[in-house]
Amino acid sequence: MYNFKNWVDRVTQFVNRFKETNNSDGSITHERVDGEVLKTGTSQSAANFNNMEGGILENSLLLAEVTRVLKEHGRDIEAMTGEMHLVYLYNTAKYPANNSKKTIALKQPRNNTDYIVAVRVASAVMPNGVAIDGDPAGTAGNIVITDKLLNGFKLAYTGNAKEVTLEVEVQGGMIPAPEYEDGVAPTGE
Repeated sequence: MYNFKNWVDRVTQFVNRFKETNNSDGSITHERVDGEVLKTGTSQSAANFNNMEGGILENSLLLAEVTRVLKEHGRDIEAMTGEMHLVYLYNTAKYPANNSKKTIALKQPRNNTDYIVAVRVASAVMPNGVAIDGDPAGTAGNIVITDKLLNGFKLAYTGNAKEVTLEVEVQGGMIPAPEYEDGVAPTGE
């Protein structure tokens, strides 16, 4: 930890007073004439300056570490940030057949397929044309998620509804797989 140094000014009786001496080679030497020293002041020494250098280095290293941690947290937050979709699925086949499968393109392609797809049935329309908020009667059946890729996946429902509206949230899949120097993950053996 940095040791704070409280610097104190040197205070003398005379400020900027010098004695001139003429040298034999024609040059002039100036010699300080301070008079009485009222305050010694802090020494301008290697120890004091190196203390500052150490503090500057320590702060630079701490800043680099804080920056690294913030970037890591930023990637984690980005990985948790989801994207929302409102999806309309239609079935034109006669029950129990179902052709409601639809490809959903992701707005943000993922780095891996380990993402979560959370689905909520917002509404369903029965074969007789009656619309139901949510799906209390279970006309949508099961929601099936298949063919997960980096840029999308497929959704379908298994029930007898004519159409189903889904609220879909996709989270995760943004943290890249670790890279290994030789391209091979360690086995732990």
